[in-house]
Amino acid sequence: MPDHRRTLAGLVLAAFSLCLVPLAAAPADPPAAIVEALTKQADAWDKAIVKKDRAAVAANMADDFRNIDGAGTVAGKAAFVDGLMDEKLAIDPYTVEDFDVRVFGDTALLCGRTRMTGRYDGKPFTSHYRYIDIYVKRNGAWKIVSVQITRMAP
Repeated sequence: MPDHRRTLAGLVLAAFSLCLVPLAAAPADPPAAIVEALTKQADAWDKAIVKKDRAAVAANMADDFRNIDGAGTVAGKAAFVDGLMDEKLAIDPYTVEDFDVRVFGDTALLCGRTRMTGRYDGKPFTSHYRYIDIYVKRNGAWKIVSVQITRMAP
């Protein structure tokens, strides 16, 4: 058998064997205390964003934070915080709907849906999106390491 066919056959066999591996069971419900703490932390972060409290916003974030916005643009911590603190931006207080916390060891996925309103450069805006915030527990503290936003129709 030619080498390329052997390689292809090996890849097919490897892929098939992966299908035979049993999937891990879904994690048990996370401890209520962790869910409560992460819920409070996320709520405090949302409020800090509205108040433009730069120190509180940044303190919740890991230094290696990454954001993927609704257009697919990637930003690091400094650019994300600077964007929120832009004096042209004013975000009205908002609530999170469909909020959910899933914990996998030292990683937590916080998901929700938000209808945000505000003004940019004096012009009103509305935004409806789903998001996932990924928190990681490092040195005993939960820090947000990534946010991904998916725009939804109004």
